[in-house]
Amino acid sequence: MRPSAYSMLRAGRRVPVSIVERDGRLAVSTPYHADFPSRARMLGGQWDAGRRVWLFDLGDGERVRTLCREVYGTDGGEPFPAGIGSNSHQLADAPAQPHYLGHRDRLRERLLSAGPDNLPDYELLEVILFAGRQRGDVKPVAKALLSKFGSFGAVMAAGREALVEAGLNLAAIAAIKAAREAALRLMHTELQQRPVVGSWDQLINYCAAHVAHNNIEEFHILFLDRKNVLIRHERQQRGTVDHTPVYPREVVKRALELSASALILVHNHPSGDPTPSTADIKVTQDIKKAATALGVSLHDHLIIARDRHISFRDLKLI
Repeated sequence: MRPSAYSMLRAGRRVPVSIVERDGRLAVSTPYHADFPSRARMLGGQWDAGRRVWLFDLGDGERVRTLCREVYGTDGGEPFPAGIGSNSHQLADAPAQPHYLGHRDRLRERLLSAGPDNLPDYELLEVILFAGRQRGDVKPVAKALLSKFGSFGAVMAAGREALVEAGLNLAAIAAIKAAREAALRLMHTELQQRPVVGSWDQLINYCAAHVAHNNIEEFHILFLDRKNVLIRHERQQRGTVDHTPVYPREVVKRALELSASALILVHNHPSGDPTPSTADIKVTQDIKKAATALGVSLHDHLIIARDRHISFRDLKLI
């Protein structure tokens, strides 16, 4: 049985890592390590099963060497061909310092001095990912995530399985989930401090943050008191990509349990088109009828898509 990279490192033995130029690409041969495949893919690496090597673009030479040093403790010790991973045309065993040295401290300082709103999406995502990777360059990881999922919001709303598939470890996924939940709780607190009907833009932003990037339909209810202040926000149902079962009797029953005086219904359309369906209109009318009979008002029903939303009240459907 061949020893693993981990056991070889523990025993103080040199891990056989080879980085060579082959057919205009960088071919990397390494022993198996659980962290290497996902991180290699984040750098654009492709596994060549026939030759049992990872292939990278020549321009990514320095990043590849850094990855090997972080995972295996060595980059093989062989110099790159001239110009690979550098603007220099001289051979070098390795640069004296990684190109990203000090980047984390500079980025943190810029966030605190200029404000987080001045950071582009990929840099804000970098700061979050610092918690998941204590060393190394996470900029290519952040950019790859934005490219894969399409937007910052979509990255933050992505499920655990999707983030694992994208190459993130448990610590990075936990950091993303914690950051999203912190933002949602802050928005929730702000909505509880004043009547919702007087904070409509905040309400739309809050609802969009919850459901706009979900890949399946969810039905949420905002329960309000007599002053239209938010009492509770609950997800009542979770459905499929284009349907969520909703039961008017359960909606009204929950409103009475919470002593709510009014409701706002919210659900998403993963298709991107917020136009209400016939079923959306019918269930809204059924809920309004059941709620009104028991003294509970239905203020609105919002359908949230990724970039748009509609209001049943604005469309005069309520």
